[in-house]
Amino acid sequence: MTDSHNSGQHKDREAAAAEVRRMWQPTPSWTQPDPNQGPESDPEPADKPDEKPDALSDDFPGDSWSRPAGQGQAAPWAQPPAPSTPPAPSWAQPAADSGGSWTQPASEPEEYDEDDQASAEGTGAHSSGAGSALDSGAAGGEGAGAAGAHSAGGAGAHGAGAAGAGAGAAGEAFGGSAFHGSGASFNGGPAAAGPAQGGQQLSPQAQHFFPQGIPGQQAPQQQREVSYRTDELIQALPLPREAPAERGIRSALRLRPGSSERLERIARATAATAFRRPVTIVVANPKGGSGKTPTTLLLAGALGQARGGGVVAWDNNELRGNMHLRTHDTNSRSTVTDMLQAMPMLTQPDARLGDVAAYLRHQVAGQYDVLTSATTTYAQIEAKDFDQIHRLLSRFYKVLVIDTGNNEGSSNWREAMKAADALVIPIKWKSLSCAAAVQMLEELDNQGPEAQRLIRRAVIAVSNGPGDVNKEVEKQLRPYFESRAAAVIDIPTDMHIAAEGPLDHSALQPATRRAALELAAKVSEQITIALNVPR
Repeated sequence: MTDSHNSGQHKDREAAAAEVRRMWQPTPSWTQPDPNQGPESDPEPADKPDEKPDALSDDFPGDSWSRPAGQGQAAPWAQPPAPSTPPAPSWAQPAADSGGSWTQPASEPEEYDEDDQASAEGTGAHSSGAGSALDSGAAGGEGAGAAGAHSAGGAGAHGAGAAGAGAGAAGEAFGGSAFHGSGASFNGGPAAAGPAQGGQQLSPQAQHFFPQGIPGQQAPQQQREVSYRTDELIQALPLPREAPAERGIRSALRLRPGSSERLERIARATAATAFRRPVTIVVANPKGGSGKTPTTLLLAGALGQARGGGVVAWDNNELRGNMHLRTHDTNSRSTVTDMLQAMPMLTQPDARLGDVAAYLRHQVAGQYDVLTSATTTYAQIEAKDFDQIHRLLSRFYKVLVIDTGNNEGSSNWREAMKAADALVIPIKWKSLSCAAAVQMLEELDNQGPEAQRLIRRAVIAVSNGPGDVNKEVEKQLRPYFESRAAAVIDIPTDMHIAAEGPLDHSALQPATRRAALELAAKVSEQITIALNVPR
């Protein structure tokens, strides 16, 4: 029983293999020699051994295209048709009435001797002897007779099914097949007519043994519908290439930036985020000397350089701050008191940025403007004054960085907290500085949900001067600030800041500028989160 089953399965496999061989046709080369071209200048030596025939020629020795022509034997594609009895067209010369997608006009009958004709007939006879294994039977048309199965003259390579002039319509190359441009498949003749390239199907029994299908035949691919929608065309555009490095040896060699420079570019892009409305950043710590003013100027300068302007730093001290001492004096009327006196003119509908800038100090290195507090104690800023200035600056600037005073109970301090989109808390790793920040956070925690969300989005900016670091305080309070706030940014000690003079961003150390950019990126990230979360 087992032997009978194995024998039957072997027969099915052999039948499937025969079907695949019958349907598969090799792709003829497009570089066949020109029959009118003479011999090349450097012919190969005559004693070169014949090339080893491939597997297909071993199975089908009649395939004249799979072996080179012997000495004195003309190639089958170079044979002109006989004047009396024209042979069936070879695979390189489709018949005139062939429906193939590529056809070469038959060459004009030229003079040739009888030896060439005899050689061609011998080759055809050899081809017809093995062609029965590849052709499925009669491939000729009406009137072809028995000669239509395998080229009675024997001149058609691969068992051409033409029997003569009377059967020309059915006597296409390869037994009535039309050759197509891709060479993956051949259509059968009238007796075995099938679909076009890629359409020949194996029987279910053959598909069981050959699930991959006919060798060299690809399944037809569906034509992708062309779309001209704007969004799809934009998505199809190639992404812009990354700019080369800007510093170091990578810049000289025009290489891609390193990891640190790439992170700096990402931070700069984040700091340059385009917000959908003007935003307010408040820098607050009730303890004097905790670094509020330097942190405000560092943050404003980093945002101004990343955004290319549109940033103003405002000293919102209720009496007299010291921002006018930490900035370059380019305008003598740059105080809150002067701006409040000119408020009727500045609030007119036709007021321009140049009118407001007349009361500000422009910092060239950081690309931002500064509004300083009053230089005297005769005028105290109230809540209504804060609202007027905040509305005016929001008309002409995209980012407002507000430095606050030390009195949490003042009305302008509380109004600043209400208008804040982000909170920056500057500290030093010293007991008094950290204690004041902790007390402020606890006070804000009792002001309601809005203040609590502001605390969760807060960023701690640690700026230490020389000798300001207390390791024990840092060890105890760093985990606390990391748990309460969104991030803790360490700004390294910079002697330019410690000198307590006008802060010039071009004079800062590279590490200080990178820390300020990281602070600006983190604050911009928290503002983006705040604007996207509905209140």
